[in-house]
Amino acid sequence: MKKRITQDDYIKANRKASREAEIEMYGHPIYHTRVHQSKKVYNRKKIKATDKK
Repeated sequence: MKKRITQDDYIKANRKASREAEIEMYGHPIYHTRVHQSKKVYNRKKIKATDKK
C-alpha cells in the first residue's frame, strides 16, 4: 500500500524546514507574531530598569 502525502503533511514539513533554516541563520528562532513597540510608548518597567543602572 502506497502512502500519500497530504496537504497537511506538506505544510507541516515545510514549516519545520523553514524554522530549522531560520535557527541556523540567526542562531535562535525569530518571533513573527510579536508586535513592534514604538520608542514613544510610555513603559514604566523600562524606565525603572535604566534608573537602577
